[in-house]
Amino acid sequence: MNKLGFWLVWAMLVIYAFGFAPPDRPDTLDLIKRLIAGDIAGINPAIVALFNLMGVLPCAYACILCTDGRRQKVPAWLFALGAFFVGAFALLPYFALRQDNPQFIGEKGWAVKMLDSRITGLVFAIIGIFLVLYGLRFGDWADFAQQWRTSRFIHVMSLDFCLLTAMFPWLLQDDMQRRGWTSDTAFMLVSAFPLLGPLVYLCVRPNVIAVTPEPSTSA
Repeated sequence: MNKLGFWLVWAMLVIYAFGFAPPDRPDTLDLIKRLIAGDIAGINPAIVALFNLMGVLPCAYACILCTDGRRQKVPAWLFALGAFFVGAFALLPYFALRQDNPQFIGEKGWAVKMLDSRITGLVFAIIGIFLVLYGLRFGDWADFAQQWRTSRFIHVMSLDFCLLTAMFPWLLQDDMQRRGWTSDTAFMLVSAFPLLGPLVYLCVRPNVIAVTPEPSTSA
C-alpha cells in the first residue's frame, strides 16, 4: 500500500503541477538564473531561502540514500541526483520502488563515509537553519503569498518543499536500524519536526554498522 501510495502522490503532483498550478510568469526564467548565480538583489529573501533549502534537502536525503541504496534493485544515486533538479518528482519514484533495507552489507566507500559523517550533517544543519532564520526574519510574506498564487515556479517549489520535508520519516526507521539505534522516542521527535528534525538527526545519529556478507558456500 505504501508503494501504491507513493505512485499516486507522484501522479497527482505531476498532474497538479502541469495542469492546475498557476501559469508561469514572464520573469520566471530570469528569476531562476539569478537565484542560481547568487544575484539576489531585489529578490524576496523568503524566495531566496526556499530556493536554497531545495538544495539542502536533497543533500540531507543523499546522507540517507548513500546507505539505503546498498543492494536496492534501483540505483539510489540516480534518484538522489535528480532530487537536486526536480526534488520530490525524482524521489517519490524511488520511495515507491525501494525495498526495506535495515542492514548495510559490505564495506563503506569514501562517499558513504563522507555522507555518513556527523560533520557533514552538521554543515547541512547549519546552512539549513541559517536559511530558515534568514527567510523568517527578512522575508516579505505578503509578497510571497502573492507570488505563490500567481507563479507556477514558486507555487510548485513550495509544494515540493512540503513533500520533501514530509517524506523523510519513511526512510528514517531503516536508517536508524542500520545504526543499531532503536529509540521510538528519537523516531517520533525527528518525525514531529519537519526539516529541523531531519537536520538535527544527521548531526547526532551513530555511524552506520557495516555487516560483513556471509561467504558463499559451494558444493
